[in-house]
Amino acid sequence: MTALKRLFSEGFRAFFLSAGLFALASVGLWTLWLAAQAAGMELDLPDTPAPQHWHAHEMVFGYGAAALAGFFLTAVPNWTGGKGAPHRFIAAVWGLWLAGRLALLFAACLPAWLVAVADLSLVPVLAAQMTLQLIARPRAPQMIFVGLLALFWTANLLCHLEWMGLADTLWQGLRAGLLVLTATIVVMGGRVTPGFTRNAMVAAGREQGLPRNPQPLAAVSIAAAIATVAGYLLPLPEALPGAAALVAGAAALVRVALWQGFWTRRQPILWTMHLSYGLNALGLITLGLAAFGIGTEIAALHVLGIGGIGGMTLAVMSRASLGHSGRPLVAPRGVAVAYALLPLALLARWIATLLPDLYYPGVLAAGALWIAAFLLYTAGLWQVWVQPRAPRAPVGRPPK
Repeated sequence: MTALKRLFSEGFRAFFLSAGLFALASVGLWTLWLAAQAAGMELDLPDTPAPQHWHAHEMVFGYGAAALAGFFLTAVPNWTGGKGAPHRFIAAVWGLWLAGRLALLFAACLPAWLVAVADLSLVPVLAAQMTLQLIARPRAPQMIFVGLLALFWTANLLCHLEWMGLADTLWQGLRAGLLVLTATIVVMGGRVTPGFTRNAMVAAGREQGLPRNPQPLAAVSIAAAIATVAGYLLPLPEALPGAAALVAGAAALVRVALWQGFWTRRQPILWTMHLSYGLNALGLITLGLAAFGIGTEIAALHVLGIGGIGGMTLAVMSRASLGHSGRPLVAPRGVAVAYALLPLALLARWIATLLPDLYYPGVLAAGALWIAAFLLYTAGLWQVWVQPRAPRAPVGRPPK
């Protein structure tokens, strides 16, 4: 099998690599634009989408979509016990994702409807593939992800309706899309984080003080997180989604406190999941407070985007890449450093919001730290994505 065919043989390979490269390229372009602004340079750039809107959209519907596609194409066959998608399908879906990114990059040169078609094509195809696999063994905990993908697509549609001059919904679409990713972390992270931690503790011989994950608390956090998305999609008073975000964040924060996060302090591939889930919860709380005039919304959105979504996707993508390629679940040194750089990027971006005089130094530092994190991630796992699955060691004999 050639390296190119292998890249499209499993969803995590093509999409987790693309997510890393896109995280580098998109934030690199955004940081260069900010640096030019800080230097007082006048840049004649298109207004549709405006640079700040392109940045927000592509981090949610570009980077976020790549992470979702890689995760679902890898996880759903495991959930159902069925075969994974063939490499031609994975290549076709990846082509749809790439077409959307190129259409947004050159949107000023293309009809707005064509940009919309290119960018909106990925999610329906991915959702259809998931549904066909999941209906063989339908379970509500898995089917909820199809609903979240529908909300994600709707949020993206709202962005394009404004760019086509048909509605004034860009603000709603960008925020709802971000919050769909946040809700996905509340659902998915709320399963895998305590589950992986429990497995590691049991493997280490610990039988007491294992993570607890009360289902009523999980249901409250999930329902409130999804209600927050709906509150931004619908023309409701800001206080309603704000209240839902407060409930979702508080419940999620209580949940993560029950998962024995301190025990994972010597295992970066685990503690980063606990930290990211906690930051996701904190972001929901700060967003809810901002709806009531306490703090700023832009700071809350970056807590969610950098700390919650950035951190958790980095954690899940790296762990899934190692596990599904037959490697030990130990983060390479550079990837472990990447886990620590994203919270620092969040801190720099937070300072830029709180102290206007430090806006440009703060956002440029945040961009540089984000780029460094994803450079380490991509470089550290490159060989995992393009090389064959590691051979299984014979029973009773450790791998060489």
